[in-house]
Amino acid sequence: MLVGYRATLDSLKCDIYAAAVRTLANALVEELRAALGADAVIAEPHQLVVYECDAYTLERHLPDAVVLPRSTDEVVTAVRIAARHQRAIIPRGAGTSLSGAVLAVDGGVVIGTARMNRVLEVDARNRRALVEAGCVNADISAAARPYGLHFAPDPSSQGACTVGGNVAMNSGGPHTLKYGVTTNHVLGLELVLPDGEVVWLGATRESGDDVEGYDLRGVVVGSEGMFGVVTRVLVKLVPVPPAWRTMLAIFPGVDEASRAVSAIIAAGIVPAALEMMDQLITQAVEEAYRFGFPSDAGAVLIIELDGLEAGLERQAERVRTLCREHGAREVRHARTEGERAELWKCRKRAFGAIGRLSPSFLTQDGVVPRSALPEIMRHIRAVSEKYGLRIPNVFHAGDGNIHPLVLFDERDPDQVRRAVAAGNEILEHCLALGGSVTGEHGIGVEKIDFMERQFRTADLEAMRAVRRVFDPVGRCNPHKMFPGSKRCADFQVRKQAAA
Repeated sequence: MLVGYRATLDSLKCDIYAAAVRTLANALVEELRAALGADAVIAEPHQLVVYECDAYTLERHLPDAVVLPRSTDEVVTAVRIAARHQRAIIPRGAGTSLSGAVLAVDGGVVIGTARMNRVLEVDARNRRALVEAGCVNADISAAARPYGLHFAPDPSSQGACTVGGNVAMNSGGPHTLKYGVTTNHVLGLELVLPDGEVVWLGATRESGDDVEGYDLRGVVVGSEGMFGVVTRVLVKLVPVPPAWRTMLAIFPGVDEASRAVSAIIAAGIVPAALEMMDQLITQAVEEAYRFGFPSDAGAVLIIELDGLEAGLERQAERVRTLCREHGAREVRHARTEGERAELWKCRKRAFGAIGRLSPSFLTQDGVVPRSALPEIMRHIRAVSEKYGLRIPNVFHAGDGNIHPLVLFDERDPDQVRRAVAAGNEILEHCLALGGSVTGEHGIGVEKIDFMERQFRTADLEAMRAVRRVFDPVGRCNPHKMFPGSKRCADFQVRKQAAA
């Protein structure tokens, strides 16, 4: 009888909590709509489902509302309303992140920057551009191209991902081997803090590239949206290289290709890009795009050199020789700009080609020393056999940033369990080899459990202390990155109540 009484009491508590949640959410939505307009606020469940996750689909949570502001002032308004209702704010760009970094774990207000998508100014003389946070990465280079300039960071999703998200995750891409990641190309940024205060960090439109004092701009880059909402960014532009040599080297296996990578770097050559694809991913890409990748190759390297025409061919010949010395059976050349563009299009669409192999995939993002690439590839093969799951590989070989894709069917709980376990074992081995659990995808909700393995307790507390400077109460993109913040029983109760 006591058990039945407790069950009734628990049910009553859940009903009361559900009613309170709905009342608070309705009041929040009404105030947001009154301040920003109905067309700027999304709150219907069938519409919110679009925002329940990012490209990491294994965890999903609905926000209370999504706001699509058109200006910094509207972001400030949304942030202050959320603060009055004591709700979390979750900055979101295009949703292409791969670690659950924009997940509304406990509800809250998602602030999407999709409508803040303009290139505000291209200052060709000073090689910089002022852009809104929702500006698509590739659009920056398109606006700068008439001046012979471009924005160097080039994530594979650059046709969709936005600069605000690039800042949050410190995104990379194939060409960052030579040119550096996002933090090397952000001069300054505008940030709306969780209490609605607007600050500008770093260089301004009127200043030089360097500023005195603490580099708070650099602290924000890579903070995964936990310090505030980035609204505008002053980015560095670099000249488009006058000449290039783009090659496709074909190897019998990953080991030979990995040794060629090390040999190229050891020779003092720093390619603009040095990418590897193994046989499974090469076959998928070839089936999808019909570029001419050899289906029997164990691995291929895409190697790009750029710079002044003088001396570039001599450097390319040295690279070709090194590839052949380490087992390449053939080294092909992009003869025209069209062939080069087509090759890079195939590489950057590699993840999309995986749909031909599997209904679901989990993308990992570990880092190992370049010399350890053969070892981590052998470990990935062993993990694939252990869990009975295929794991193709496409990655930034030049800096040891691997992207194994664990293939599974999300509709099968056992396959989900095995996929997660396989991904975790790969990341564990990255740490054992002296590497890291992320190179550019971030921690988000996916890799929280690894933070205590990669960092000391004192290091983690120092990170938390820095976060508290920007967000003392932890309302901005909560339940990310730090151990102990990923889940609690209340989230599940709230989720059931809202349903």
